[in-house]
Amino acid sequence: MAKNRTNPEDFARPIRRILIGALVVLLLALFLLWRIDSPRVERFRTALVDRTVPSFDWVMLPVTKAVQMVQGFQSYTKLYEQNQELRQELKQMRGWKEAALRLEQQNAKLLDLNQVRLDPKLTHITGVVLADSGSPFRQSVLINVGERDGVRDGWAAMDGIGLVGRISGVGRRSARVILLTDSSSRIPVVVEPSGQKALLSGDNSSAPPLEFVEKADLVRPGDRVVTSGDGGVFPAGLLVGSVAQGPDRRLRALLAADYERLDFLRVLRSHDLEAITDPGGLVAEPVSPDDIGPPAPPEATAEGGSDG
Repeated sequence: MAKNRTNPEDFARPIRRILIGALVVLLLALFLLWRIDSPRVERFRTALVDRTVPSFDWVMLPVTKAVQMVQGFQSYTKLYEQNQELRQELKQMRGWKEAALRLEQQNAKLLDLNQVRLDPKLTHITGVVLADSGSPFRQSVLINVGERDGVRDGWAAMDGIGLVGRISGVGRRSARVILLTDSSSRIPVVVEPSGQKALLSGDNSSAPPLEFVEKADLVRPGDRVVTSGDGGVFPAGLLVGSVAQGPDRRLRALLAADYERLDFLRVLRSHDLEAITDPGGLVAEPVSPDDIGPPAPPEATAEGGSDG
């Protein structure tokens, strides 16, 4: 005897056909309802829309959210573009700010150079610092003035406030300035107001020591240190700095010049200082005993004195 087998598809197929047919009939009825031109039908359509459309807000919710997301994304894109433009403008403004600060500093230093009161006999030429060739063993800078500008070895170089160093090596268009902090620098100075003379010796530090002070007891921290002019190294009265006592209890000079920002240097034309071109001429030639004549007799000396 054969068994009756029921397939689920046999039940679903008729139900699907019925639903499709009902949907077609409903759509056809709606079409006809919207196509009939009658006042009564128009009132019916209005009442139907009023009752059904507000209750379908949940159906439009995904569409509304999607539209809001698209609008928000467009707004975000505009904000991102504006942010990038503001970043570029900020970078340009920072560059302009740095340029303005550099110009302000250069202007201030030039004004300081113009306001320094020096000996009227000392003319000067201002040069721009080209490079800092300093090292732990040698501290110097290059400036853009040289032989064509009449610069000579040994001339003093100052910034807007105090002495920086001396010219040591002159080229056609440039010159080297050995700083006071260099270990090879030795300049005679005087401490005011006590008038004690000393020697400022560079030791590659920012505060070189004062050596060979005549009377150290008369020197106080804060006293003014200027060049003495001894030996014809520098003109007298150039500001060097002030006295300070270092951690090693030695007297040192706090330099007045701003060594961290050497942009312009004033080279003093010290034409009055005699240039030493023949160091051997400073030593007298030896005299032999034969070249010395016999001493004059006392009578001749007395007669000479009586004749005078």
